[in-house]
Amino acid sequence: MRIGITCYPTYGGSGIVATELGLELAHRGHKVHFISYASPIRLDWDTPGVYYHEVDVSTYPLFQYPPYSLALASRMAEVAETYELDLLHVHYAIPHSISALLAQQMTTTRHLPFITTLHGTDITLVGADRSYFPITKFSIERSDGVTTISDYMRKRTIDFFGVQNPIEVIHNFVNCALYKPDPEAQRRRPKRILHISNFRPVKRVLDCIYAFAEVRKEVDAELVMAGDGPDRGPAERLAHELNVNRYVRFLGKQDHMERLIPGMYALHLPSEMEAFGLAALEAMACGVPPVATLTGGVPDLITDQVDGFMEPVGDTKAQAVRLASLLSDDRLHARISAAARESAERRFSTDLIIPRYERYYEEVLQRTRGNLQRSAGI
Repeated sequence: MRIGITCYPTYGGSGIVATELGLELAHRGHKVHFISYASPIRLDWDTPGVYYHEVDVSTYPLFQYPPYSLALASRMAEVAETYELDLLHVHYAIPHSISALLAQQMTTTRHLPFITTLHGTDITLVGADRSYFPITKFSIERSDGVTTISDYMRKRTIDFFGVQNPIEVIHNFVNCALYKPDPEAQRRRPKRILHISNFRPVKRVLDCIYAFAEVRKEVDAELVMAGDGPDRGPAERLAHELNVNRYVRFLGKQDHMERLIPGMYALHLPSEMEAFGLAALEAMACGVPPVATLTGGVPDLITDQVDGFMEPVGDTKAQAVRLASLLSDDRLHARISAAARESAERRFSTDLIIPRYERYYEEVLQRTRGNLQRSAGI
């Protein structure tokens, strides 16, 4: 199958999932064409069957803002016709699904169905904005197929937008051969707590510092903060104010999380909202127990007190208790670590999830071809 994938090529979860999906599809023999304004951060150029097509956005004095969505649509149509794509798969509704709809209408040599995957903030933040609500709803309704990453997101989309489209829940996935435990790395290093995010307010990065200050009262631990964003500065200042800055390392953006995560002892994910919790899944695959918040799609991933812990949003003391117990109780850590790895392998491995995408692609192709034939009276 020949598939065009469009995503935001940044450190957000939607871009990471889209890139990993494309790489896995290529490993399974498909031809995958990424179409975006920059190369996705996790794109492996050595993977056979993977191609990248840059969207060139021209700047004219007439335009106050460069019309990326139009340039993207033109590039999608061009790539679709040149490389005879079977379908487009766009990640994040706005503007990608609207661009795909335009590209579909521009493509004259073949029918070009498109699938939209909803990842979270495209619905909960962007789609909720009054300026974007109508076009987000329209883009979902005009998609030939719609998927999302958790049961929570499916229900939220239906309730909020009132769409009638069937929405397929296909959870995020992890390559368990790449993300795997490294007990030696944990033994060689101090007991470290890891946080991974884009440091936006919804991630509640300051809660990591508050909770860590409580953990330090019980355990000689370190905190590793991977990522960057608007709340990094406030988090650094808070670490100084709470006198724990000597034990907190801010690493900035990291490209190879599979190398960083296995050496950690626990993951802290105190988000206000998570559509799923990809960072927690990658940690679980590495045998690193997650302590997350009971919000959004996280319950789709974590079974509380079995393969991780969930505590209320904002309750940093309860989160700190869970983190401290994992760092101080070796038997507890070993039990949760083993269960986390087992859960990642049994429920979210690429061998399980990627075939679901393949089957969904085939379903959409067959359905849209059938609709075309009926419209033509065949």
